[in-house]
Amino acid sequence: MKITYKTKAREIIISYLKANSNKRFTAREIYDYVTANADGINRTTIYRNLDRLCEQGDLTKFKEPNQDAWYFQYSEEHKHCNSHMHAQCSECGRIFHLESDFVEDFEKKLQDSYGLNVSASKTIIIGVCDDCNKKD
Repeated sequence: MKITYKTKAREIIISYLKANSNKRFTAREIYDYVTANADGINRTTIYRNLDRLCEQGDLTKFKEPNQDAWYFQYSEEHKHCNSHMHAQCSECGRIFHLESDFVEDFEKKLQDSYGLNVSASKTIIIGVCDDCNKKD
């Protein structure tokens, strides 16, 4: 197991992710935040910290369909994000962790109706959340 140091960069990254744990971010967005709030932290340091947080299970990295960028989400309360499905608001980016009963029913329906085996950990359902619907 690698030793984890509490560096200034790591503390700023985690602080940002915790404050926005229901949203997902690109590495660029995290980089922009860190460099705006701290001097002397370079891109390599930020990417290294993101990789380490992913290895430790504190950060989930995923790629959305038809997008070039990788996205990250802090997963302190959801250490097993790779074992369930997510939904995401297309307006605000908020992530919802879907309950296993729903996921099992959804997977079974897709298998029975279409012969499609779904990879729950790689599936994101896109929609608009209630909060964003109320704004319209």
